[in-house]
Amino acid sequence: MFGASVIVYLRIVPWEKIPEYIDLGTIFLLIEMMIIVNTARGSALFEFIAIKTAKLANGNPMRMLLLFSLVTGVTSAFLDNVTTVLLLTPMLLYIASVMRITPLPFLIAEIFSPNIGGAATLIGDPPNIMIGSAAGLTFNEFIINPGPIMVVNLAVVMGMPVLIYRKDLHVSPDEQAGIEKTFANLNEREAIRDMSLFKKSVAVIVLVIGMFFVHDLLRLEPALVALIGASILLFWSRQPPEEIFEKIEWPALFFGGLFVVVGALVETGTIAAVAGFVVNNVHSEGEAMMIIAWFAAIASAIVDNIPLTATLIQDMGISMDTYPLWWALSLGACLGGNGTAIGASANVVVLGIAARSNLSISFLEFLKVGMLVLFVTVGTGTALLCLNFAVL
Repeated sequence: MFGASVIVYLRIVPWEKIPEYIDLGTIFLLIEMMIIVNTARGSALFEFIAIKTAKLANGNPMRMLLLFSLVTGVTSAFLDNVTTVLLLTPMLLYIASVMRITPLPFLIAEIFSPNIGGAATLIGDPPNIMIGSAAGLTFNEFIINPGPIMVVNLAVVMGMPVLIYRKDLHVSPDEQAGIEKTFANLNEREAIRDMSLFKKSVAVIVLVIGMFFVHDLLRLEPALVALIGASILLFWSRQPPEEIFEKIEWPALFFGGLFVVVGALVETGTIAAVAGFVVNNVHSEGEAMMIIAWFAAIASAIVDNIPLTATLIQDMGISMDTYPLWWALSLGACLGGNGTAIGASANVVVLGIAARSNLSISFLEFLKVGMLVLFVTVGTGTALLCLNFAVL
């Protein structure tokens, strides 16, 4: 915000041109999805999902890890990643304590799954929202293109913690029987704090997801679909709006200033120069896809993927406006966050919750697994992407 204010003060970006650079569709879509999730969390919807998942595992730690990875990945494809891990991570710590095993494998899986699941849809991760808005891509186009790739990546990554931490996930038959009995006594319905709100939240979430699938046919912008869902849930549930708004992650939304900073790069010709250099040194579409995906992935492991995506969108919008390259950018920007402990918001949140529970995961310890996951998922993704568009 400070950078944006300086840029406007110096007239690098004139005040009247600010609306051209700030993508309100991206910002409002994030706000409205946060309203839906924060309203639904009052019913204990996520606790219900966690207990139900734990009972399905029947006391088997490996099955528990796989199921929670799947649930987190699928949930993060449609709801906010940070809220998802905020609600599910404490449950994982509780489950690990009941099993009397280290929660480390569960926490590692809980970090990677939402980042991969979020990359599968238009609304799953902020970079995808930005890319979809800039390129005019629909919800169904995301389902068709990165969706199948992320299903493969999620399957691969679900198995990696099982292989890496297989010794930590082993329990004796007697211990497993005791764990199974403990979870059998848990009643997921008793966790629900407000059954009326629970039913209304599920109904509205299903409605919103259904509308996302047909929003292009209805000629509705994704932000408008989310606004309709958020409005219906607030009216229907009668939850105090001020309490819901207090829970919105407002700091995450102030990246609007970054749009202005990127606008300065456009106004000064910097973006055009960088894009021109890349275009002049790329000899095929496949090579361009590889460069964009891997550059975005490595850079996103180091810096926040939102400003990075905003900058690269301008590059591509000016000189490289070809359909497959948008998917390469989405792939790299979303999956690169798995590389380091600071690569994505979900990583920081899960590690923070772990630290408060006296479980410290060092930067280097995370880096060893994170970079392996980054290279495996981005490598798999770029190969499938090139195969899909026949540019190998």
